[in-house]
Amino acid sequence: MSDELLTPKQVHAEYGFSPSLLANYRWQRVGPAYIKTTPGRAGRVKYRRSAIEQWLSEQTVTTGDAA
Repeated sequence: MSDELLTPKQVHAEYGFSPSLLANYRWQRVGPAYIKTTPGRAGRVKYRRSAIEQWLSEQTVTTGDAA
């Protein structure tokens, strides 16, 4: 099974993060790992579905009684 590559628009459609938010995350180096398929500032960017899922897991906050 291969790890599906998603464009920022596809990430938006499936996970709700806008392409501009993803671009800001890339610039700030705080978001999910990504692949840059062409060089330069306007290079094409893709995300592995597993990278999105992993990043979301890392952002999960568990609540409960911490007595």
